[in-house]
Amino acid sequence: MRIYIGLDIGGTKFMVGAGDENGNLLHSIIYETPRNLEQGIELLKKMTREVAGNDKIVGMGAAVGGPLDWKKGIVSPLHQPEWKNVPLKEIMEKEFDCPFFVDVDTNVAAWAEYKLAQPRPEKLLYMTISTGIGGGFIADGKIYRGKNGAHPEIGHQSIPFRCSHPERVQCECGVSDCLEALVSGNGIRRIYGKSPENLTDNEWEEVAYNLGQGLRNLAAIYLPDVIVLGGGIATGAQEKYFHQAKKVMAEHLKMTPAPDVRISKLGYDTALMGAIYIAQDGLK
Repeated sequence: MRIYIGLDIGGTKFMVGAGDENGNLLHSIIYETPRNLEQGIELLKKMTREVAGNDKIVGMGAAVGGPLDWKKGIVSPLHQPEWKNVPLKEIMEKEFDCPFFVDVDTNVAAWAEYKLAQPRPEKLLYMTISTGIGGGFIADGKIYRGKNGAHPEIGHQSIPFRCSHPERVQCECGVSDCLEALVSGNGIRRIYGKSPENLTDNEWEEVAYNLGQGLRNLAAIYLPDVIVLGGGIATGAQEKYFHQAKKVMAEHLKMTPAPDVRISKLGYDTALMGAIYIAQDGLK
């Protein structure tokens, strides 16, 4: 059987899965991420062999944190300090003798959402809200890339925010008014001194308002047909702030149409499925 392998290379976990030629996930496994680079590379090889079994690997794809060079396949994920300028494409193609593609995890997740959307939109923006905020934009069937191949840092937009503790708003990038500083997991803990699941209704209302303002900016500038929200904050607290955030977005959009905003149905498998899809489709 011909199969495609997807790698989701995270700072705390590795997920590796095998998919068939129709993009169906056949088997996946998960391990904790080793700190050591050599151990990490060997573990990815071991996991790949485990999910492949006796089937023939005809393509591989990987999702990993940036920064990276997607054309050369050289990665330096910030959350894995020992991974500096790792020629991952070269290593894996030599080991498994098949094409290997790698991109920023949010781009890969966006590709998964695009591939599974019915009907398939012309423009889809994926936004992950978890420890931090990231995003990927699909336009006319391609991953959108900016100057020098950069991907959009949608969490670092400035918004007119509401916050009961404005003195605590500080983004890890060093700026004091980023969306990420207000609605991400780290931002919520810094501002409210508690985990997201313990916020009061009034605190969730602030978070929802700020998210809505961020969505308004994205809708007005990118003009997407669909915005898909993923990540633990979005999927875990959707009833508490999802509809309120959509309402704020719509109320503040005067010159452009409001996109369809939805919660990802793929959950934690978004980047893994996207990796299998880029193994099939390649990158351009």
